[in-house]
Amino acid sequence: MVVLMVAKPPDSSESGGFFIGDRPAGLQDLAQCDKVKPRVNTRFFHLSLGRAGRLAWQRLHPDDHMTNPISEDQQSRVLLRAVLALGVGGFAIGTGEFVIMGLLPEVARDIDVSIPQAGHVISAYALGVVIGAPLLAVLAAGWRRRTLLIALMAVFSLGNFASALAPGYLALNLLRFATGLPHGTYFGVAALVAAALAPPGRRARAVGMVMLGLTGATLVGVPIAAWLGQLFGWRAAFVFVGLIGLLAIEMIRREVPDLAAPQGASPWRELGALKRKQVWFTLGIAAIGFGGMFSVFSYIKPTLTEVTGLSVGGVPVVLALFGLGMVCGNLVGSRLADKSLMRTIGGVLVWAMLVLTTFTFAAHYLAAAALTVFLIGTTVAIGPALQIRLMDVAGDAQTLAAALNHSAFNMANALGAWLGGVAISAGLGWTSTGWVGALLALAGLGIFAWALSSERKDLRGAGPSAAGAVPSRQG
Repeated sequence: MVVLMVAKPPDSSESGGFFIGDRPAGLQDLAQCDKVKPRVNTRFFHLSLGRAGRLAWQRLHPDDHMTNPISEDQQSRVLLRAVLALGVGGFAIGTGEFVIMGLLPEVARDIDVSIPQAGHVISAYALGVVIGAPLLAVLAAGWRRRTLLIALMAVFSLGNFASALAPGYLALNLLRFATGLPHGTYFGVAALVAAALAPPGRRARAVGMVMLGLTGATLVGVPIAAWLGQLFGWRAAFVFVGLIGLLAIEMIRREVPDLAAPQGASPWRELGALKRKQVWFTLGIAAIGFGGMFSVFSYIKPTLTEVTGLSVGGVPVVLALFGLGMVCGNLVGSRLADKSLMRTIGGVLVWAMLVLTTFTFAAHYLAAAALTVFLIGTTVAIGPALQIRLMDVAGDAQTLAAALNHSAFNMANALGAWLGGVAISAGLGWTSTGWVGALLALAGLGIFAWALSSERKDLRGAGPSAAGAVPSRQG
């Protein structure tokens, strides 16, 4: 006889989950059970099992009074509350990352440096993201998910409060670097939690809802924080971001189930993700193929004023269209990824090539430029798809792979902005950034084709039995 013991629900002081003795139990154990003793309220018991676990329970115990205590609607509400809490954290991070771009003149005056020097604080934050994502993902591999998310958001909030008190240039750069450290790991772990809570066929949409906080920040959070910064000084913007972070901590504590790390999770196992070719292919698509958006967006203001002839006062309106495009792209892209993951990745890269090329011609006409900027924002649709792809190919090194996705996006930011600047400095004009972006998308498409070819070759070499072991080939 196997007795499956169930710990208390997440609102108690004990951890949730199923154990046989001290060992976490899985569905294979459940299928062998003659008797199960739950010490948990029925709602969390069946939520923890998930849909597949409840079906297994029903087959084994058709007369049990706990066969179906929670409806699909209730599950959806639990998922919605969890991803809303995680999305608020993403909203805080997105606001904190982008608001400084609109306040550089105020920062430069206050700490007595030039505007280009003040721009180094943006690079310091991005460097923190690139370094922090793999480092923290590996070191915290065995942490419970909710505890890790709260800790990461606490570091982020503290970093923003400290940034508001920075006495000078060096201190501000160091503090922005430290504030960027939890960025990638937070989004990676949040995506894993959202996908774990989602029903079959809706993982990408759950991840997209978390990412909606980041894209929504460009539309709502950044303008509010920028307004506060101009009204009360740039330091007030960071205080605002820190307060949103505190709100996210409380929401995560209340609404996100306390999921355990995978059994046997360790730093060494997480590092195993780096041995997988498909992980590197996917990160390459993100770091290069997604760079096209940043090649244009990094120079969008001077392009609109110098080429399109838009007044400085009209630039925020066009930037709002870009943010709206990001929100729409995130929502549509996540739905498409649930239907056909690989076709979505390839299709978005082709779409990016088209709209970035169009920008080089449309930038000369106000209405066309505004519409194209909106469409460029929609290329963020590739984000949820790449996140799910990494989950599928990372094996048992999920945390590191998920976090590295955001390091790759920040590399795309740096690469796109740098290459766009090279083209402009070479005298090719402001609109040349569109051609640079299209070439980067084309390069990403090449990596995507290489990844597909390599995967097919590996499957042929492994034989027919391996075909069912690769869940990533959706569409």
